[in-house]
Amino acid sequence: MFQKVLIANRGEFAMRIIRACRELGIRTVAIYSEADRHALHVRFADESVCIGPAQATKSYLNIPAVISAADISRADAVHPGYGFLAENAVFAEAVNAHGMTFIGPSPDHLRQFGDKLSAKAAARAAGLPLVPGSIGSVESIEEAIEVAKTVGYPIMLKAAAGGGGKGMRIIENDADMEKLFPITATEAKAAFGSGALFIERFLRKPRHIEVQFAGDRFGTAVHVGERDCSMQRRHQKIIEEAPAPNLSEPLRDRIRAAAARLVASTGYVTVGTCEFLVEGEEFFFLEVNPRIQVEHPVTEMVTGVDLVQLQIRLAAGERMPFAQADIRLQGHSIEVRVNAEDPWKFTPSPGKITGYHAPGGPGVRVDSSIHEGATVQPYYDSLAAKLIVHAPDREAAIRKLLGAMNEYVIEGIRTSLPLQKLLLTDPAFRDVRFHTRYIDEWLRGR
Repeated sequence: MFQKVLIANRGEFAMRIIRACRELGIRTVAIYSEADRHALHVRFADESVCIGPAQATKSYLNIPAVISAADISRADAVHPGYGFLAENAVFAEAVNAHGMTFIGPSPDHLRQFGDKLSAKAAARAAGLPLVPGSIGSVESIEEAIEVAKTVGYPIMLKAAAGGGGKGMRIIENDADMEKLFPITATEAKAAFGSGALFIERFLRKPRHIEVQFAGDRFGTAVHVGERDCSMQRRHQKIIEEAPAPNLSEPLRDRIRAAAARLVASTGYVTVGTCEFLVEGEEFFFLEVNPRIQVEHPVTEMVTGVDLVQLQIRLAAGERMPFAQADIRLQGHSIEVRVNAEDPWKFTPSPGKITGYHAPGGPGVRVDSSIHEGATVQPYYDSLAAKLIVHAPDREAAIRKLLGAMNEYVIEGIRTSLPLQKLLLTDPAFRDVRFHTRYIDEWLRGR
């Protein structure tokens, strides 16, 4: 097991890693920008190193600075968390080249799954169903129109190296393609360094179902249940739950098995997530996230598996501590992402927190890096905290979450909580009649 882990991240997830390492008897090193000098993760880590100014490109995304911090602190492993450098193969190679362990998948797997086309090729080889579309990238408007005619409009034009809703356009006809193809390629190039685009059939009302999985170095591959992450606005998840509600058991079993099959076929080591789009009784491979995810707590709540500790153990070369048959899901868990933003305009709302009270009670969990007097910085992602509940069933979980949200006090900044409260009481959410574009449509109708 590792003796010292450098955490190449900040905020609530840096705190999550600190807690996991503490329970494993591992010392931690926090890195921080000048803006984060007084952040909680800096206070509670065993050591800390300043790596640069506030801008992420000069601090948390500065690979030489992060590697130097790991070297001078004599860390023997680096945990990237999510975001920032978590899926950067060059960073993973640099960590390994300096004699440390990258707590994540291999650089080869980061490259394989970081590119959506190579990820689709791996899924196809493992026998997973794919959304009908182009086999590879489309190089021109003319080629894109030919593929679209074969697939059938409307289609989704997507960046091969993309994510987070960037580099995506719904194309309804040839005229749209001629207008939007060059715009999308330019956007993809600016955001991801590659202008490569591919085509998929546009699913009008899909649900977003993802399966948590894990693999070890000895060929064991398991799934740890699935989550529903369909409640999104502008392609960004804001409410997640486990297990996914209102799936037929045969469909649920097929989705879980498909994810485990992909892990086994690729030799993937440590934890990750396989994402699918679901319509009716059909499901289609979407992508693999080769890292821990923001919404991992709902899986932890229903399985009792500490996914961050599991990630660390597997990276250290340990065997999978359980078999597939040992994993049992109990009850229901829901998470809301508490974003520091205007709940209706979605504009960031950084600033000093003048009042703070976190909810509590049985089955209530808050993953957070904020407190009264803390400053939510304008330089980074707006996620301030995550509120998670667990209850015997979904209806009880909704009631518990609403009670916890009413008890949650965050003053001095605006948050997404007012929007999420309304969504939780919406009949479509209660009856599981939502899809990935439901919130955007719901907002337009208000």
